Amino acid sequence: MGSPVHRASMGDTWSRQVHPDIESERHMQSFNVEELTNILDGGAQNTALRRKVESIIHSDPELSLKDNYFMTQNERYEAAIKKKFHIQMLAQRLGWSEGSRELHYANRSLSGDLGLALQFVFQKALRSLGSEEQIAKWDPLCNKLQILATYAQTELGHGTYLQGLETEATYDAATQEFVVHSPTLTAIKWWPGDLGRSATHALVQAQLICSGAHQGMHAFIVPIRSLEDHSPLPGITVGDIGPKMDFDHSDNGFLQLDHVRVPRENMLSRFAQVLPDGTYIKLGTARSNYLSMVVVRVDVLSVELIPLLQKACVIAIRYSVIRHQSRLRPSDPEAKVLDYQTQQQKLFPPLAKAYAFHFVAKSLLEFFHRSYSSILDRDFRLLPELHALSAGMKALVSDFCIQGAELCCRACGGHGYSKLSGLPSLVTRVTASCTYEGENTVLYLQTARFLVKSYLKAQESTSQRSLPQSVAYLTAPDLAKCPAQKVADFLHPELYTMAWAHVAARLIKDSVHHLQTLMQSGADRYEAWNQTTVIHLQAAKAHLYYVTVKIFTEALEKLENQPAIQQVLKRLCDLYALHGIMTNTGDFLHDGFLSGAQIDVARKAYLDLLLLIRKDAILLTDAFDFTDQCLNSALGCYDGNVYERLFQWAQKSPTNTQGNPAYEKYIRPLLQGWRSRL
Repeated sequence: MGSPVHRASMGDTWSRQVHPDIESERHMQSFNVEELTNILDGGAQNTALRRKVESIIHSDPELSLKDNYFMTQNERYEAAIKKKFHIQMLAQRLGWSEGSRELHYANRSLSGDLGLALQFVFQKALRSLGSEEQIAKWDPLCNKLQILATYAQTELGHGTYLQGLETEATYDAATQEFVVHSPTLTAIKWWPGDLGRSATHALVQAQLICSGAHQGMHAFIVPIRSLEDHSPLPGITVGDIGPKMDFDHSDNGFLQLDHVRVPRENMLSRFAQVLPDGTYIKLGTARSNYLSMVVVRVDVLSVELIPLLQKACVIAIRYSVIRHQSRLRPSDPEAKVLDYQTQQQKLFPPLAKAYAFHFVAKSLLEFFHRSYSSILDRDFRLLPELHALSAGMKALVSDFCIQGAELCCRACGGHGYSKLSGLPSLVTRVTASCTYEGENTVLYLQTARFLVKSYLKAQESTSQRSLPQSVAYLTAPDLAKCPAQKVADFLHPELYTMAWAHVAARLIKDSVHHLQTLMQSGADRYEAWNQTTVIHLQAAKAHLYYVTVKIFTEALEKLENQPAIQQVLKRLCDLYALHGIMTNTGDFLHDGFLSGAQIDVARKAYLDLLLLIRKDAILLTDAFDFTDQCLNSALGCYDGNVYERLFQWAQKSPTNTQGNPAYEKYIRPLLQGWRSRL
């Protein structure tokens, strides 16, 4: 459950004894929580290192998050910058290298509440799209914070669609410079983090024009502020875009470029080059430019998205064993709300997803590492599958994370809407993820295009059926009807994985059939695609759900030496697969693969799982091993003293100690006006 010593040292100084309602949940352990934490961390040595870093971070008052909920936007921004520089000093003193586990754990312990986060995106893009010489020049400058860089892609009028971006970079052979320019209002770069007030340089995505021709999107390093006094450089108009739904600590900004000149060497040139005379040399494919986005999406899953859902589950499930509401029987005391099946139905599917997505992110990262070096060497064979998986998984995971975080917030009743619960900031933060690094509908459709191509390839002659691994099921034998008869049958991973493969394959086949039918009736392929996108969307989601089920079941197979943990995680895997079937019954009934009677049996299996998971729910959330400081939630504290914390934190609100100008200006005259008439 996280070592008790570790927990005690992390707790609030005023903290009481552990609340008996949460202590009783931990009393009978059906599995070793510490072992599960080690699995999630990738080994006991990583857990030990993470806790060591957390103890360093949480013992430093300069890195406290406790006042966040009472800060203005400006105060949050300044505090985030302060923490970034403080971490930088710590890293230098303790020898934490750039990209090290220590810095990763430091970021996790501070909930990502650090300034200059886009430097990381800039560097990922630099390492993906830049030449070795460019990396050697710019990477050390970033690591030492000698420049502060951001990634500027999104524009006022365009975002995910790279080809639609309007910013131009025209090559001038006479001076060997690119002239970077915003030709319209809608071409103004809009939204990049750290751009508003911090960055000195931006990696600008722009349409390259050289030798009189448009060559498509390319990335250019553009200095935007003076390294002497931080003032905007000539031709640069830059500022903050104003208040947002969340991310108050980030200065999201705008950038207008008026014929700004940068040297030829500032175009990232791993996959394309412009020679001094303006000759354009293409070294990659049209997809090469997407590589930096692929890299960032893979990281976003494990670093940003999944922890948000995990935290929401920890907070809501812990609170649900402290909160008592109504009675199960008239003679009983008020019950823990987690004992109600409806509360379990709200909270356990998000918990199952949090675990499923952990293994998905791990699997995707492994696939990424296997293929990345080949892609950098301009072997692009694995790039289409990697692009389809990273785009689709970013969409699916962020969609389910927002659903889960909102459910967790609502499941905490009125207290869930207090910022002090920690849940509103989790909800609003994950909401943004459905748009940044690619709008989700667009990303699903990128996966769908890959699926259409894969399906058509699967229909070719047997000798050419070499399909990417994630779509290999398109050529596998298929059962027309599900053989399951009893509850136990629906708890076989082979069965529900096969069921998801069947539905995904049928929906992909259906989407291709509709596409081909429209084209045969005279529609061109673009119009036909647009008229079938809703069907493609459905197919892509089913395919991605199948992939997550398959990855989760494969992760379970590797836990044979830890049967107790394997069993508790299998229940979550079963729940994840069956919850998907329960919420998409029409897809399984459509062609008779499942009957109504079988759906009833599957529902019974699903509901039985809720009761089994209930016994281990607190232990499963403890295994994520978030410290109280990291959760920053009055409702989600490890010791369960919810109401004491909520009351103490509320009293710290500045409004309780400051004067009330509204009383002096309006309330007192109003009250005194009435009193004079009495």
